[in-house]
This record gives sequence, structure tokens and C-alpha cells, in this order.
Amino acid sequence: MANYTQAFELLLAHEGGYNKDPQDPGGETYKGVARKMHSKWDGWIKIDMLKRQSGFPANLDQDADLQSSIFSFYRVNFWDKMNLDLVIDQEMATSIFDFGVNAGINTSASLAQLVIGASVDGVIGPDSIEKLNGFDKEHFLSAFTVAKIARYITIVKKRPTSKKYFYGWVCRALGDNT
Repeated sequence: MANYTQAFELLLAHEGGYNKDPQDPGGETYKGVARKMHSKWDGWIKIDMLKRQSGFPANLDQDADLQSSIFSFYRVNFWDKMNLDLVIDQEMATSIFDFGVNAGINTSASLAQLVIGASVDGVIGPDSIEKLNGFDKEHFLSAFTVAKIARYITIVKKRPTSKKYFYGWVCRALGDNT
């Protein structure tokens, strides 16, 4: 079965650290947790306290409680909600997880369901798990990557200010961790 910790480590390579880009619709972010979308996350209290100390934002990565909170946040709000512990293949689960964090769990689940021919409801349940586990890995990863890139194109067409993120999104979809 897929391993959350492995997927989490790859996710962090994509999400980076602290960012406060005024053009980012999510606003202030830390390791991909967008304040506008997840304002009730307990890590924001800790981050606001650490802002007052010298060495901000580098001091965020040194705080063990904050790092534990990030680990738990992604497990509970993304990995577990998509039932990815039940997916046999690590790369498939990691790809669905990573896109779920980037685009939303319903979007990621729906695209995965389209690829595998499951009923599209945005929820990875028993039928989707069975189909994922029986689907050819290379076919899934290729088709899912194309679907992710198509989604990013749609976003840029609807919101041209997001064009500056497009290259990074495509690299992310292709599995490039640079």
C-alpha cells in the first residue's frame, strides 16, 4: 500500500516554504497551506508568533511543532480524505495526493476517476480504489499528467494573472522536483 510519508516528502519539494505573493489567490502560504483557504489551521497562530522573532521566515522550518502540524494537516485534510492508504501503487497515490493539494481534492479525484473510467463524483471510494488498483500504472500516470496540464491551461485562460505559475505547474505535473 502507498506510504503517506513518502508522498509528503515529495509534496514538500513542490510546495516550498513561506510565501506572501499578492497575486496568489490563496494569499500568504506556508509549505502550500494557503491562509485564505485554510485560515483555521492552527499553524497560522504559531507562524504569526514566529513573525515577531528575528530570522523570520527561516525560523519557521526550525520549529518542530509547526513541522508536525504541517505533516498532520496534509495527512488529515488530503491523504486520508482521498483514501490513498488503500492505493497499492506509490506513484499513483503520490500523484493524486500532490494534485489534490495543488488543485483541490475533488478536482484531483474527479480527474483520476475520468482516467480510470470510474463514476466521476470527486470522491475516491471503494469503486475508485478497486479500479485504481487494477489500472495500468504507466497508462494512469501518463493520462493523469495530461489531464492535470489541461486543467492548468483552463486556469490560466480564466485567470491570466496566473500565467506566471504555469511553467511551475507543468513541471510539477511532469514530476520535476526542481
